[in-house]
Amino acid sequence: MRGVVFDGRRVRVVDDLAVRDPGPGEVLVAVAAAGLCHSDLSVVDGTIPFPVPVVLGHEGAGVVAAVGAGVTHVAPGDHVALSTLANCGTCAECDRGRPTMCRQAIGRPGRPFTRGAEPVYQFAANSAFAERTVVKAVQAVRIPEDIPLTSAALIGCGVLTGVGAVLNRARVDRGDSVVVIGAGGIGLNVLQGARLAGALAVVAVDADPAKEALARQFGATDFLTSAEGVRGILPTGADHVFECVGRVDLIRRAIDLLDRHGQAVLLGVPPATAEASFLVSSLFLDKAILGCRYGSARPQRDVALYAGLYRRGRLMLDELVSAVYPVEDFEKARTDAEAGRVARAVLTF
Repeated sequence: MRGVVFDGRRVRVVDDLAVRDPGPGEVLVAVAAAGLCHSDLSVVDGTIPFPVPVVLGHEGAGVVAAVGAGVTHVAPGDHVALSTLANCGTCAECDRGRPTMCRQAIGRPGRPFTRGAEPVYQFAANSAFAERTVVKAVQAVRIPEDIPLTSAALIGCGVLTGVGAVLNRARVDRGDSVVVIGAGGIGLNVLQGARLAGALAVVAVDADPAKEALARQFGATDFLTSAEGVRGILPTGADHVFECVGRVDLIRRAIDLLDRHGQAVLLGVPPATAEASFLVSSLFLDKAILGCRYGSARPQRDVALYAGLYRRGRLMLDELVSAVYPVEDFEKARTDAEAGRVARAVLTF
């Protein structure tokens, strides 16, 4: 079968990939569509260290092909969105409703794929850039069949991360002020999360003026090409600033833009060894810096919620899909994504 494999030197679309059958508590999914997220590109450029060879992709949707023993919540033929959280469901963190913190779900990559006799790693417990993939049952979330799979694919990462950061982690309230630095795929979902939460002022900041129309469509009340102008709109600072780019200078800027009792939420991914600096005294007015993994999501709950909001016209998914590419055109999709020409590029099989 076809898949996108990174061997540590280059990325190739191969056609000799194989995946094992699902075991107990697992689901085999025929992937229909998968979003190209910057986290995939961060594996390729080394920003996210990951063992190789690896099948990329972690934001996908498809149709259940087979289930292992003990799986009852989905069946062959069901449409599903895929989560990256291979959480155990039984540890203290899972029991507290914090599956993103499950220690069984972090840093233990499996190798369900093979090329010839060589095992191949699975990225983010998902590897959606393959015609078929095996995931834990908890990662397969059933969705209504009337949601296009090219749109549903984006729920599993970009939407869960961006909207979840607003609703689950920051808990933006009605009337709050929000600044979003970076209006890419994640930033757009932060913007629509702020809109859903009832934020009053939502300022999008992106160096590319061409992103203004889409940012406003997703919920921005103001658009700036530089954070220098934020104080002109919010003289005392913002209640929430979301950094969605992954640059340490912008992390510092996010902190400096906070009002009293404000919080900076870090969503961008800088290099693993990157360090940021800030004035300690600036935090003494009850300000906070929040990390956020995967939108602090509970996928079985949140994916169903977002699918319902989409069907009611309150959450935008179709508008996130800038372009659809057959998987063979991965390099074109990658070039367009790296150049910032797309909110999300979606690969199809």
